[in-house]
Amino acid sequence: MNNEILYILLPDYAAHEVVFLSQAIASDEFALKENPKYINKVVAPTMEPIKSIGGFRTLPDYSFETMPEDYAALILIGGFGWATPVADRVVPIVANAIANGKVIGAICNGASFMAKHGFLNDLKHTGNGLEQLKLWGGENYTNAAGYVNAQAVSDKNIVTANGSATLEFAKELLLLLENDTPERIEMYYQFNKQGCCELFK
Repeated sequence: MNNEILYILLPDYAAHEVVFLSQAIASDEFALKENPKYINKVVAPTMEPIKSIGGFRTLPDYSFETMPEDYAALILIGGFGWATPVADRVVPIVANAIANGKVIGAICNGASFMAKHGFLNDLKHTGNGLEQLKLWGGENYTNAAGYVNAQAVSDKNIVTANGSATLEFAKELLLLLENDTPERIEMYYQFNKQGCCELFK
């Protein structure tokens, strides 16, 4: 299995939503990992730099046309681009990932996009509130009963989260990917959730 984790970034993406997951993949509490289990890679519509909501520009590793067919996980990072026509180009990418049993993460408007295209209809999930999922999903979203009012939800290899749940999103994906032991993943979560002063007082 390819060990690349592919982060799909659309124009005006939410940069804060990628931080905890990508950091834990690439480093431990001391330094960059010499032999990480996974490698972070950025996918964007083209190979041109992609701009975040805050104005930072990221240089993609792959475009939609050049991204590999085999990878470890597909991560949909939220932002305003999911409400634009370019997002339609991600539909076959997600459909293929689901068909091949890939780990998928969708946070914030990434989760709303999943609802819009019926990808949440047979699993427990969350997002930016049930009303937003219904609004984006319309008649394609038929699983309101599967909605869970939680920061992040993991079910059937798919993790969904709301836009304030960056850390919970990371935790669920790190567990699903078995990036480290559950104990060390929990330690990482608690350290960032509670803060150094509270955890080690």
